[in-house]
Amino acid sequence: MLQALPLLIPILAILLGPLMYWMHIKEKQVGVATDLAAEKATQYATRIAELEQRLRVVEQIVTDGGLETAAQIEALRKPSLIQERSYNA
Repeated sequence: MLQALPLLIPILAILLGPLMYWMHIKEKQVGVATDLAAEKATQYATRIAELEQRLRVVEQIVTDGGLETAAQIEALRKPSLIQERSYNA
């Protein structure tokens, strides 16, 4: 058994090279997958925040008496009408 040990050391050294290379590639792949997941999570969080804001507006419209909402809608329309007229002129 001890006589085979000197032969096993170079064989293991030769086999470790490709194994280390493969592990390096896998590490890069995991890093890229992690970056993609983080980017998607950021996009989802942004989208959720936008939807929550829109839902707050809808809830306000539904629970409002109507007069205040109509006034706010008209206030939003007026600047856009002014901008459209200035672009058409």
